[in-house]
Amino acid sequence: MSRSVERELIRRAPKALLHDHLDGGLRPQTIIDLAAGAGHSLPAEEADSLQRWFTDSASSGSLERYLETFDHTVAVMQSAENLRRVAQECVEDLAADGVVYAEVRYAPEQHLDGGLTMNQVVEAVRDGFVAGEETARENGRTVVVRQLLTAMRHRARSREIAELTVQYRDQGVLGFDIAGAEAGYPPTRHLDAFEYLQRKNAHFTIHAGEAFGLPSIWQAIQWCGADRLGHGVRIIDDVRVDSDGAAHLGRLASYVRDKRIPLEMCPSSNVQTGAASSLAEHPIGLLTRLRFRVTVNTDNRLMSGTSMTDEMHGLVETFGYGLEDLRWFTINAMKSAFLPFDQRLAIINETIKPAYAGLVAGS
Repeated sequence: MSRSVERELIRRAPKALLHDHLDGGLRPQTIIDLAAGAGHSLPAEEADSLQRWFTDSASSGSLERYLETFDHTVAVMQSAENLRRVAQECVEDLAADGVVYAEVRYAPEQHLDGGLTMNQVVEAVRDGFVAGEETARENGRTVVVRQLLTAMRHRARSREIAELTVQYRDQGVLGFDIAGAEAGYPPTRHLDAFEYLQRKNAHFTIHAGEAFGLPSIWQAIQWCGADRLGHGVRIIDDVRVDSDGAAHLGRLASYVRDKRIPLEMCPSSNVQTGAASSLAEHPIGLLTRLRFRVTVNTDNRLMSGTSMTDEMHGLVETFGYGLEDLRWFTINAMKSAFLPFDQRLAIINETIKPAYAGLVAGS
């Protein structure tokens, strides 16, 4: 294997992450530490065993079963103290993995059982992120982590959470999202929230095209006005490939590519939930070749037992990508981030490009 694809080199490369769930990235030991105080029983009492339980349970091929694993993580995230700890450790773990920019999402409405208000939830996560960034700096790493606030698509609090997004957009909240099982809960159920965000010039992404097909993507873009697509795997259903390898894009796929609508692709998670049969068959390979705005993400680091290094290394091993491809994915993500333009540009020009130039020169 050439040095350009070695795992350690990938770990050292700067990475940008747009699709990562806070309640899907806890350290197993942290869950164990917090569960007793929360009065919550766990399926395993040792960190390695608990990690295996999460990964195995999330690998059923069902998005609904995958989502059930969150019962255990959300249960220990019901106090400000616990939320701050989880948020701080999230930043520390990302920084240790070479992530220089991340947007981490979670649903404030899922953290109210201990008596917190949604404002207090947002502020606890904000404080944890700030503490994590400070710890990273003390360890010689620079990372910027911001919040995306998620509404659950099967509930009816999306407008309230959209308003919360706007309220805190100068305090570390960059955008809005809806998540949860797609089937039966189309994004158009939340048009009021999306129209409000548009009037307020706020950014939002929508989970679409993961477990449901092209109609979900079409609604997210054309009815709701999504800036990005969470997953978007099923856009491949609108791409036909001839026996000679020539690709023909349908109207929706052409629109997504032409408009450079970012795809927040999460390869390991998609294989677990059955959105892709294997990494080798994952649409990311063809969509990258066709130069859609592809980004690489972790989704839920705990459930998938993954990291950004793992995701990129898997793509290198499967598709033969080199450092230039990883740089392309990373710059795609930074171009697509909800961070203000000047700050995005600074990270690209002052961190990502120089670091990759150094890695290429030394490889």
